[in-house]
Amino acid sequence: MKLLKKSLNFIWSRRFLINMILIIGLYITGVFGLQYFLKNTTNFGQRIEVPDLVGENQNNLENLMEFSDLTYRVLDSIYDPKKIAGTVLEQTPDATVRSNIYVKEGRVVKVRVSKRTQLVEIPCLVDKSQRFAEGILNSRGFRYKLEYKPSTEAHGAVMEQLYRGRPIEEIMKLPIGSRITLVIGRNQAGIAVPIPDLYGLTILEAKARVEGIKEVEFFIVCPTCVTSTDSLSAFVESQSPEFFEGAMVSGGTTISVFATTEFEGQ
Repeated sequence: MKLLKKSLNFIWSRRFLINMILIIGLYITGVFGLQYFLKNTTNFGQRIEVPDLVGENQNNLENLMEFSDLTYRVLDSIYDPKKIAGTVLEQTPDATVRSNIYVKEGRVVKVRVSKRTQLVEIPCLVDKSQRFAEGILNSRGFRYKLEYKPSTEAHGAVMEQLYRGRPIEEIMKLPIGSRITLVIGRNQAGIAVPIPDLYGLTILEAKARVEGIKEVEFFIVCPTCVTSTDSLSAFVESQSPEFFEGAMVSGGTTISVFATTEFEGQ
């Protein structure tokens, strides 16, 4: 009974009431102060619409975001040859019109833009087979053209790889889509070509016809040709190897013609 009486006297004492009022006051002040602090530092309750930047050019973003409470940052670029360089391809967060997402003041909109070129490493293809080299270039997005060079040791293999007429270094990066020249070795002796009929042609006509066949050489013999005018008026009287229907000759063979200014024909 005495304990209860003492407890009631303490609760209703001036000291207890003052401490209780201070505790409640501090609690209320702390709660409302924290709410005010969070509201002002976290922009609680703000709903700012995220603009749609996809499809816009990077050069226009400054103007588009000028009157916005948001900022932007370009994260990186993505290779896309179908888009104008600097076109926005992606953004985070997504536009409000598509995602129904609103943000607060100062939020950074991160974008990825397009680029028209991409550097791709090209390996050394020298001594690799033609088919292997073509496969590598196709898989890495390069274009190529083939040139052939006589070779008995590197038949069907890459002898040189060129870019704009210059040899490609072993470790080199080139823009995707670049045209590479592959110089392929070819065993000319193993390629059969038809023998052209040069009989009755002028020296110039015969030379032009033979030069159209890359695998053979041309040699002229004209004992009666003294001046350049004689050479223009001389006609092929015979040739070696001799022409006949269906005749073939191995690549690398020299076709010799015997011309004369006194050609009478058959």
